[in-house]
Amino acid sequence: MPSSNLPRTIWDIELPDENAAQHLAMDIAVAIGPGDLVTLSGDLGAGKTTLARALIRYLAADEGLEVPSPTFTFLQIYELPRFPVVHADLYRVTTLAELAELGWQEAAEGAAVLVEWPDRAGALIQADRLDVSLALAPELGPTHRNVRLTGFGAWASRLTQLRAGRALLDATGFGTALRLHLEGDASSRSYERLHLDRVDQSTAVLMKMPLEFDEPMPRRGRAYGAIAHLAENVRPFAAFARALRARGFSAPEIHAADLENGLLLIEDLGAERFVAGDPPAPIEERYAAAIDMLVALHSLELPAVLPVAPRIEHHVPLYDLDAYLVEIELLFDWYLPHRGVKTPDAATREAFFTLWRLKLAETMVEPRTWVLRDFHSPNLLWLPERTGVARVGLLDFQDAVLGPAAYDVASLLMDGRVDVSEALELKLLSRYAVGRGANDPSFDPTAFASHYMMLGAQRATKILGIFARLDRRDRKPQYLRHLPRVWNYLMRAFVHPSLAELKAWYLANVPPPATTAAASPASPPEP
Repeated sequence: MPSSNLPRTIWDIELPDENAAQHLAMDIAVAIGPGDLVTLSGDLGAGKTTLARALIRYLAADEGLEVPSPTFTFLQIYELPRFPVVHADLYRVTTLAELAELGWQEAAEGAAVLVEWPDRAGALIQADRLDVSLALAPELGPTHRNVRLTGFGAWASRLTQLRAGRALLDATGFGTALRLHLEGDASSRSYERLHLDRVDQSTAVLMKMPLEFDEPMPRRGRAYGAIAHLAENVRPFAAFARALRARGFSAPEIHAADLENGLLLIEDLGAERFVAGDPPAPIEERYAAAIDMLVALHSLELPAVLPVAPRIEHHVPLYDLDAYLVEIELLFDWYLPHRGVKTPDAATREAFFTLWRLKLAETMVEPRTWVLRDFHSPNLLWLPERTGVARVGLLDFQDAVLGPAAYDVASLLMDGRVDVSEALELKLLSRYAVGRGANDPSFDPTAFASHYMMLGAQRATKILGIFARLDRRDRKPQYLRHLPRVWNYLMRAFVHPSLAELKAWYLANVPPPATTAAASPASPPEP
């Protein structure tokens, strides 16, 4: 198998009994996803099928699921809640042609694949993989197994984090916790809810950020994330969580951290959302509380440097013109290709950026506050047992920057996943203006309204590109259904007379989304 020149990480584990093996299966299960390959090596009777069975049952959330050995069927396919799993046993395979006849490659598409006796597959085994080698240890007891996990290629850093996560849980008393995957945001971060036991009911959340980033599309010698000031590690989250809590806001408490390995063990703020129904609609009382929370935040003098840990500081980046422009450039990179539109000529593109530069320059002279940046319904949790602004639980603020107050208000009221009616929008905007005016006599509601509309249009432009990118690059077509809503918010913002020239440019060059968005099979555009 092609592994000799790949980066690799090795983790040796002793499993004294079946319970320890179950925990290893759970640790691996929370780390894998569609497209991942886990190879299971070892002699007959070493426990390969037992480990695979435990892993599949965990992913199925069904301890009684029948998981037969695929020794005679070669392949067993499980359509599980999060993604399909293919369990293969290649012990009886003699030629690669047999695998082709079985539909190996077709079955593996979009699935996590567990392979026993992987050496039989030869060149079909992909380079990036997690290998689990099990060996009997009869001198230590009949249930004892020695296990070596080896992460090859991209799995080298992933195994490093997997091992660090196990160490963090063991050190904080959560070593025996049930680990349950939480649906996260559109980023590469992942989350688990940890349940200690059925009696204690203690919970926490493990936040994991990849140790390595594969950033395509370098621009002028810099990656998109660097220009847009996206967090590259968990330090900004840790800094802002502590800073927000110190000012009375409900960011999660950090119980423990492994900054080097991208891990935070944080307070579980629950799951009570700011929307209800199907399709989800805003709960007005909660949105009003969120507006009050922004009023409180924007009324404070806020620092630009935050402590993370002893001798470690986070310098809050400025939401500068380059960051705004690289975000709206996603319209050309992803949304227009999604709609089958050729990249506009140089003059048309330059007209677009010239118009935006002139408008965005207005925000550069505004007083600066912390812009949490993704202040919208998926990242807000309702905490009814708390009072005042502390009822608003905050998530996903690691990309926070210093910028104009209107941005987060637009993020909330032009929520790409939720329809906020114009009537509710106007009511909450008035609430914000009254609140700010009461705290700051110099607050100018007319200027604020102009900036709110302009930043709402900037954000909607960015999100059109991001949701198209999630489909075309990341194979997450579910975000396409939100494109018509985002377009409607864009058109709503363009009603403001100060944006008339921008509106004319969009109407001439950008087609609206299809009424029913569908996934596009096209390849991502070239950098």
